[in-house]
Amino acid sequence: MSARIVVAGASMAGLRAAEQLRAAGWEGAITLVGDEPHMPYNRPPLSKEVLAGKAPFESLAFRPRASVSDVEWRLGTKVVAADLSRRIVRLDDGETLPYAGLVVATGMRPRRLGCPGPVAGRHTVRTLADAQGLREALTRPGARVVVVGAGFIGCEVAATAVALGAAEVTVVDPLPLPMVGPLGETLAKALLKRHEERGVRFALGTGVTAFEGDDRVTGVVLGDGTVLPADVVVESVGSLANTEWLQDNGLDLTDGVLTDEHLRVGGHPDVVAVGDVARFPNARYDGVPRRVEHWSIPTDTAKHAAKVLVSHLAGEDVESAPFAPLPTFWSDQHDFRLQSFGAPALGKDDVRVLDGDLDGDVLAGYHQGGRLVGVVALGGQAAAAAAARHRAELLKQPALTA
Repeated sequence: MSARIVVAGASMAGLRAAEQLRAAGWEGAITLVGDEPHMPYNRPPLSKEVLAGKAPFESLAFRPRASVSDVEWRLGTKVVAADLSRRIVRLDDGETLPYAGLVVATGMRPRRLGCPGPVAGRHTVRTLADAQGLREALTRPGARVVVVGAGFIGCEVAATAVALGAAEVTVVDPLPLPMVGPLGETLAKALLKRHEERGVRFALGTGVTAFEGDDRVTGVVLGDGTVLPADVVVESVGSLANTEWLQDNGLDLTDGVLTDEHLRVGGHPDVVAVGDVARFPNARYDGVPRRVEHWSIPTDTAKHAAKVLVSHLAGEDVESAPFAPLPTFWSDQHDFRLQSFGAPALGKDDVRVLDGDLDGDVLAGYHQGGRLVGVVALGGQAAAAAAARHRAELLKQPALTA
């Protein structure tokens, strides 16, 4: 058998996995396979700085550590199948790669609306090519923009479109408030007010049923029959895990790749999953397996999974402490920032203002059973600093599951 670890996915999670494999002591071959032609790059700026024309691609590319200078990169290549019992993966060019260990890091892709109507004029934001194409559309004079989805990406794109001078920017979402899922009602209301004050319109509590136009979109039909004129449509309606290549291996691929408390996949100790494709239990909270699409997760998962995989391949015992990361996210919108530590979605039914007020800089605490499980700051640097001060408190709390 080849003494090689294959990393399926060559984005941030794949790069961090390779680096952490070396840090954990793996001296054998490492092959990274990724379908994009680019070396790994930072995705959060795509909906902000790149879209606004303030950041070239060169500023996004990660600089790999010297420890991975000898790894093999297969870029512009896709993993299309795997046989975990035989320990091989198959690429889209027909080649098969045997492995001693496999890292699943294939990430996500944007979900698309299945509504009838033209496709031209409809955009997503996941890759560099996506952002470049959308920027060209947004910078056309008098652009009328409809953003479908009021989550992280949708709100960021709406803010950027306003800053670029779009004639109209409307955000559509079937939920009653923007980002209400991760933030809860209290902070979501404050977020809505700030967006509206800066020129973003909202059509909430309704979905999209169709797109009008011949060769390209000219209108967005809502569930109540309203038609929003549109030159540009941005679909930001969630993600789908890139797991099709793992089918027929008896895995739970319901929402990403289900792992155990050490990020091992489906009873295969030689297979681990990292990044936002992994659905893992977090011992810091309730132990329920969830995917987490935050920027910190690729690094956190890679560090733990690499140690587990290398220990297994070396015939050593796996560390006993289960994976228990502290999720972190931020989102820059207009002239303010959302900064979060912990898992606010678990405590959104018990939100308390810890500092400031909802009309200015504010820090909110999220509680589950009276226990602080997350904090979110909304505002400027002072609010973000206040959130950071609570990070240590959240880290000190003991894990709820062993």
